[in-house]
Amino acid sequence: MRISIKGLEKRVNEIYWKKMFKNEHYIQIYFGGSSSSKSFSEAQRVILGCLEGRNYLIIRKVASTIRRSVLNEVVAKIYDLKLNVEGREIFKINKTDMVITNTINNSQIIFCGTDDAEKLKSIVPKHGIITDIWIEEATEIYYKDYKTIIKRLRGRSEFKKSITLTFNPIVQSHWIYETFFAGFWEDGKQYIEKEGLSILKTTYKDNRFLAPEDILALENEEDKFYYDVYTLGNWGILGAVVFKNWRIADFDVKCFSTYRNGVDWGFSKDPFAFIRIAIDFSRKEIYICEEVYQVGLLNEMSAKEIKPFAKNEPVYCDNAEPKSVEEYIRYGINAIAVEKGAGSIEEGIKFLQSFTIIVHSKCVNFQNEIKQYKYKECKTTGEVLPQLIDKNNHLIDALRYAITRDLDRKEGRYSRVLRAKKCFLLKKKEK
Repeated sequence: MRISIKGLEKRVNEIYWKKMFKNEHYIQIYFGGSSSSKSFSEAQRVILGCLEGRNYLIIRKVASTIRRSVLNEVVAKIYDLKLNVEGREIFKINKTDMVITNTINNSQIIFCGTDDAEKLKSIVPKHGIITDIWIEEATEIYYKDYKTIIKRLRGRSEFKKSITLTFNPIVQSHWIYETFFAGFWEDGKQYIEKEGLSILKTTYKDNRFLAPEDILALENEEDKFYYDVYTLGNWGILGAVVFKNWRIADFDVKCFSTYRNGVDWGFSKDPFAFIRIAIDFSRKEIYICEEVYQVGLLNEMSAKEIKPFAKNEPVYCDNAEPKSVEEYIRYGINAIAVEKGAGSIEEGIKFLQSFTIIVHSKCVNFQNEIKQYKYKECKTTGEVLPQLIDKNNHLIDALRYAITRDLDRKEGRYSRVLRAKKCFLLKKKEK
């Protein structure tokens, strides 16, 4: 059965129609600025490939981020192309198992995180082999992840196999740059290829479906780093980063005797952010153990998300939403509103800069924030100014709230915390 999609070319951005949809290179890289339709276009291609009989494995670093990102993107394209309509379901969508199956030819689109190693090793499609892999937000993963992933492309197939990477070029020191770009990529080029490898760079100017306000926001970006990376799509060179005292490691997140928890509220545009940390004062080390980072979570939903981590421990929250703090207490969370005042941000940052911050490899959202959290720079001289840019800091704000008790200890301010703890216990009794 052959499926016809009317007006397909008009639904695809021109540069991707030319350089992606007929591309047969084994390794394909699509990178550049924000809102340049990299993921949008690849999701369209995945659907078309699955109609042909290809089996796709779609990867992100952490499995829990897939449902609300790339899975939703692919599902949206199925409906946008009118492949699932009333009375006809070409694709069976299983969001629980994160598998989409073509009901005509049994080809599949399978989603998996690199943090689910056992599942990744045992993935077998319903029919045939994995023919194509798409790594979304490829800068999140490590080189060892990449080497493990490409082993999934094995076995005989009638189709040419491919592995696709899509990402914003956050930092030039990344292994992706060293592996694929160094000595090959030419600045000023949009597309370049050699045997087995192609690279396409796009920006918002290549996306004819953008709203005017989206274009305006990108063009009016004031920070040089963000303008270079997210507007122009260039590889980022970090200068005025706030934190250079951190590294990534794998460690047992359950081995500590004491933990600290912090919450930064968010819902629609800004994400809800929860962080769980441990501190080793003797070694001056802070361990980032767990994170929850998600848009669209109601307080009841986010309370369920963090309860397995926090249990009855204090959870220090932004005091900007007293109603949310009160709701958390009713949901059984030991929520404590953090008192913020003049200089509290700088005080917290200074405290964090005095430690080595060790980030568990699964906490990719925190990694992305700490890489990009910056001071302002003078536009004319490039001088680093003692002013923090209020971007990429939701988990970092939660981290500052989590260390409230330690800042209080320095100033001898114990009474507020003790009163809040007593209040929590009384409210639990009333329930």
